[in-house]
Amino acid sequence: MTLSIRDLRSGYGHVEALHGINLSVGRGEIVTVIGANGAGKTTLLMTICGNPRARTGQIWLEGEDITQLPTRLLIRRGVAHVPEGRRIFPRMSVRENLQMGAFTSPPERLSTDLDFVLSLFPDLKPRLSQWGGTLSGGEQQMLAVARALMSRPKLLLLDEPSLGLAPLMVRRIFDTIRHLKQERGTTILLVEQNAFQALKIADRAYVMVNGRIAREATGLELLTDPEVQSAYLEGGLGSARTQEDVRR
Repeated sequence: MTLSIRDLRSGYGHVEALHGINLSVGRGEIVTVIGANGAGKTTLLMTICGNPRARTGQIWLEGEDITQLPTRLLIRRGVAHVPEGRRIFPRMSVRENLQMGAFTSPPERLSTDLDFVLSLFPDLKPRLSQWGGTLSGGEQQMLAVARALMSRPKLLLLDEPSLGLAPLMVRRIFDTIRHLKQERGTTILLVEQNAFQALKIADRAYVMVNGRIAREATGLELLTDPEVQSAYLEGGLGSARTQEDVRR
């Protein structure tokens, strides 16, 4: 098991946002967390990264208790986080942003890893000398994911990677996530408002409601569940009504 979370409680000030979370991510899995705004999804990823700190409970990464480790050591343990809103370095070039993602890696790996992320996101290659802040929203999201991959993470945390993107770019982002699992065996914990696309690619999924896990099942089971469709898929799947449809 790459990630194991048990009885996790966390919050901000006097407000508790996570109320006893239990969750796991197996090696090479894509696990998705869906839920309404304010359910605690982003807080879950932030707590894994050490800010805010867990109040009670435990977070295990490949058998090591990382609950109280500082963020800088979590990065060295192989945790990479693509936060909501991208948060690239706008006044650094694309190349410099990517180099920042590799600062914990051996220098001799830089060229190989740079070639790999540019093969995933070829749109970034002609923009290596361009400032990050001048990229389009979709290009900035590519850069944020590519920067995280430069560290060859054991666990990739993705927070709303499709937020604010055009439909074509959304498809490219999800295709890339699927490719990372299939071709590299990357372990991914994905928080996403686009429940339909997220559940389509998920091995397993959790539904969060008010800081608690309300449901756990395979991605396909939740995708075809009437209650989940009604609550998170805008009243249903439209033309994708059969299990065969949702696999496409």
